[in-house]
Amino acid sequence: MKTREEILKYCLTFPDVYQDAPFHDDNWQLVRYKKNKKAFAWTYEREGHICVNIKVNPEWRDFWRQAYAAVIPGYHQNKEHWNTIILDGTIPEEDIKRMLAESYDLIAEGNKKKSKNKE
Repeated sequence: MKTREEILKYCLTFPDVYQDAPFHDDNWQLVRYKKNKKAFAWTYEREGHICVNIKVNPEWRDFWRQAYAAVIPGYHQNKEHWNTIILDGTIPEEDIKRMLAESYDLIAEGNKKKSKNKE
């Protein structure tokens, strides 16, 4: 995966999601979970590369950062809970998809826990 289009297309395959551009800047395209409106993928162009910010479990945060030079602390976000993936072609597609899926699960799980507590 090297393009914003590929990232967005994949992210939009997850259940109950939608694409959003909340900053009145087309450079920032987010994919949000409908039930709680939280974003799990923030796409943007920076320094000539398409990047995607993803939510990350702190237990896995450093693993991804050490495994790939193109995974860095989240740009403009909490560095403990977010990573930035720079789409420079150095990360296998399977690992990008895994990180995106983990981000989605973290965002969606919060809503599921709230629903269970209400019952």
